[in-house]
Amino acid sequence: MHTRLSEKKHRRNLKIKQEIKKTIKKFQALISAKNIEEAKKLLVKAFSQLDKAAKKRIIHPKLASRRKSRLNKRLGSTKAA
Repeated sequence: MHTRLSEKKHRRNLKIKQEIKKTIKKFQALISAKNIEEAKKLLVKAFSQLDKAAKKRIIHPKLASRRKSRLNKRLGSTKAA
């Protein structure tokens, strides 16, 4: 019984992590394409996903914070350029 439950949680956690990675890759593609407005919208979604995953302890809260900081920094450096 315990093994089945942990497998179920593992699959759920993997799905959430994959969604975060997908969103971040889309964000980076938009930044590369200089599509700043769309990137801003996607950044809000990425922040939300990272915060929720950290709250559920799927990822470490400091990892979420670091990723949010780096994404925001990447958006900021694009505006200046």
